[in-house]
Amino acid sequence: MNIYFIRHGRTNYNDLGLCNDNPSQDVHLTKIGYEQAKSAALALRDKAFERIIVSPLPRTRQTAEVINQYHSVLIEVHADLADIRSGFDGKRVSDYFAAIADNPLHKRVNGGESLLDHKQQVLRFIDWLKKQPDKTLLVVAHEETLRVFVAYFEGGIEDHQLRDIAIGNCEYRHYVLNPD
Repeated sequence: MNIYFIRHGRTNYNDLGLCNDNPSQDVHLTKIGYEQAKSAALALRDKAFERIIVSPLPRTRQTAEVINQYHSVLIEVHADLADIRSGFDGKRVSDYFAAIADNPLHKRVNGGESLLDHKQQVLRFIDWLKKQPDKTLLVVAHEETLRVFVAYFEGGIEDHQLRDIAIGNCEYRHYVLNPD
């Protein structure tokens, strides 16, 4: 199966440097985010997507809808693609990083999940993907989620290196996933 993984376009919370894992918050693509999604749509227009899978957070669906103008396929929400529950929803990303600095892989703050908790969620999604019949999929998710995909598919990346992987808004990667 050919899978294209893409991070959502730039959002108002990216501009403000805020965390978001609550789908009911007003977090949306900015004008720049829509332009990024349009550029990605053009780059991906000739791919034969059979389905697009997004996280429950609206910014991923907004990005998918722009890309889907060239495909007109089903957009499906999958809970395991949700962004990491930082425990800092609506608060500064820098405060979140400061709060977990002493143990970034395992620390849970304010009822949130650790990076390794989030990794397990993403690995469940990969296991689910292996059972899908599609030949070509687009997955629209978040930087933290994409870091796990990159580590899984490219290999040789230890857990402590996950935070070193940077994925820009609307940056995408293509991988091949063999079924179980």
